[in-house]
Amino acid sequence: MPKGKDIAIIGGGPGGLMAAEVIASAGLPVTVYERKTNPGRKFLLAGRGGLNLTHSEDKDNFLARYGAAAERLRPAIDKFPPSALQAWCEELGQPTFIGSSGRIFPESMKASPLLRAWRAKLDKLGVKFAFQKTWTGWDNTGALLFDDEKVNAAATVLALGGASWPRLGADGGWVDILQQQHIPVSPLRPANCGFEVAWSEIFRSKFTGQPVKPVMLSFKGKAIQGEMMVTEKGIEGGAVYALSSVVRDEISKNGTAELTLDLRHGVSVEELTRKLAAPRGTLSFSNFLRKVGGLSPIAVALMREVGGKDVQNLSAAALAALAKALPLQLTAPFSLDRAISTAGGIALEALDEHFMLKNKPGVFAVGEMLDWEAPTGGYLLQATFSTAVCAAEGVIRYIKS
Repeated sequence: MPKGKDIAIIGGGPGGLMAAEVIASAGLPVTVYERKTNPGRKFLLAGRGGLNLTHSEDKDNFLARYGAAAERLRPAIDKFPPSALQAWCEELGQPTFIGSSGRIFPESMKASPLLRAWRAKLDKLGVKFAFQKTWTGWDNTGALLFDDEKVNAAATVLALGGASWPRLGADGGWVDILQQQHIPVSPLRPANCGFEVAWSEIFRSKFTGQPVKPVMLSFKGKAIQGEMMVTEKGIEGGAVYALSSVVRDEISKNGTAELTLDLRHGVSVEELTRKLAAPRGTLSFSNFLRKVGGLSPIAVALMREVGGKDVQNLSAAALAALAKALPLQLTAPFSLDRAISTAGGIALEALDEHFMLKNKPGVFAVGEMLDWEAPTGGYLLQATFSTAVCAAEGVIRYIKS
């Protein structure tokens, strides 16, 4: 197979850029190939509401967020842990802070200043960029194919992302390419996603876009307090995303999943029963639940939506029980292009300890292309950075050997 001098990084997201930085810092020539006109598009989108880089919780709890992939990712995260990511930001002139939830952010809270400083560093290191280059696979000599162009690379890092938010560049088109090379790839599925609910037209028209708070969501023994937003087709929000992997798998297995909502978290069912046993007087049913029971208008509407017309005839105990454990039937996850991240990808067993494909020496893969998933909270970016650093060091070893 012909060999070029440059290392090819395919994908200009955070995984590709981090791999490029590490490799270029070792004095090796690097070219980043990106299908869009500029790098880091999804990275910039992630920073619009505050760029959550990583998390400050202890190592064991941190690793547990990666579920079945935790032990496989452990060496990479040990090599480039959250503290290293913070130090890297500091070196780029972007100090970080730990929020009240333990999440770690740059002080600017934005991705754009960090990306500008990063691009400047990559330029100083001599990293080259080739934009509007769509990778279509390999030819029979092993050369990389970009539309009509062939590139012979000394080594390759695949950093093509998953398939969420495809308009930003990552559309999962690489799956067929790799499967044709007999590389095992688990089906791509939505992760950190919302779910469809068969709302009535009345509920949908009145409450779409409204938050349900405070609320505690529970599913199969796991409870999450946080944000839930009603959408035209269902629900989404941080608390929903935190349960999305187990709920998604339940729907895949059984067709539906039942989520339980505690609409009056912090008040016991006994205390709520006592409150709702008070005389209603001249108050309407909705006003009674709101003023006496402390339930928000949207909580009352959810009780009507689930309990039907007869809900107002329930006893105080039954009303309290419904408010404290409202069953909500979820019928499907939102589509992959609406998900925050992607589950599935290249089977971890197909990669060596440096994330090099076992059946394609010199080809490495990083980030969301790999078969792992994690909740929001900084875990997604951290694993992307960590696998990129580990793979980049693997590239350096491969070239030198």
